[in-house]
Amino acid sequence: AVLTGYRQALKDDMTVIVKLDGDGQMNPALIDKFVDPIINGDADYTKGNRFYQLQSLKQMPKSRLIGNMLLTFLSKVSSGYWNVFDPTNGYTAIHSLVFEQLYSEGLSTDFFFESDMLCRLGEVRACVKDIPMDARYGDERSSLVVYKVIVPFFYRHWTRLLRRLLDNYFLRDFSAASIALVFGTALSGFGFIFGVYQWYSHFLRSEYASVGTVMLAAVPLIIGIQLLLSFLNYDISNVPQHAVHPKIVNDIDSQKN
Repeated sequence: AVLTGYRQALKDDMTVIVKLDGDGQMNPALIDKFVDPIINGDADYTKGNRFYQLQSLKQMPKSRLIGNMLLTFLSKVSSGYWNVFDPTNGYTAIHSLVFEQLYSEGLSTDFFFESDMLCRLGEVRACVKDIPMDARYGDERSSLVVYKVIVPFFYRHWTRLLRRLLDNYFLRDFSAASIALVFGTALSGFGFIFGVYQWYSHFLRSEYASVGTVMLAAVPLIIGIQLLLSFLNYDISNVPQHAVHPKIVNDIDSQKN
C-alpha cells in the first residue's frame, strides 16, 4: 500500500512524499518539520525519532522500547546511517527524485520496510535526518511482536550489511578502509580460531601452551581488532552529510536546457 502511494505521488508530480501510519500515534501538525529540511536542500529523507524526548518514552511499552533499541543498532550497522535512531518509525518524508533512484521493486513489504528503505537510501548516498517527535500510545496493540521478528530481522540486516560492504568498499570504491576490513577480518579470525584450538588441545592434554603459541594467537587477534576498529571509525565518519536531490535537479535542468 505504501509503495502504491509512493508511485501514485510520482505520477502526480509531487515533490516531497510524506508517510504517516494510520494508528493515531503520529501528529500531522509535524509535517512541516519533516518537509522543510528536504525543501531547503538539507536532507533527502527525514524520519521520526521517538527517543529524543526521554519523558515521552514512559508511554512506550518496555518490550517495544528494548526491541527498538536492539533494532536500531542492527539498522545502524546494516544501513551505515550511524547518526539515526528509531529505524522502524513510520513517520517519514522523502524527495520524489530520490525515491526514483531507489530500486523499489525489491523493497520489503512487511515490518522490515522502513529499515530496508534506509539500506536502499544508503546505496544512493542519500542524506537522512531524524525529526524529534513524541511517542504517543493509547490502548491500541501493535501487531509487531518483537521476539518473533528479531531472528528474521537479524538475517535481513546481515545480508544488507554484506551487500553494503561489498558495494561501498570493493565495487564502487577501494580505499585504506577496504584494506583494513580485509586484513582485520582475516587476522582477528585467524587469531581467535587458532587461539581457541590451541587452548582446547592443551586443556585436553593438561599442558600449558608455550609463549610462542600464545603470541601467535594474541598478536594477530590484537592487530586484527585494531584494524577493524579503524575501519569502523572510517565507516561512521562516512555517513552521507549532503543531500543528493539538488544535484539531481540540476542535472535534469541541464538536460532540459
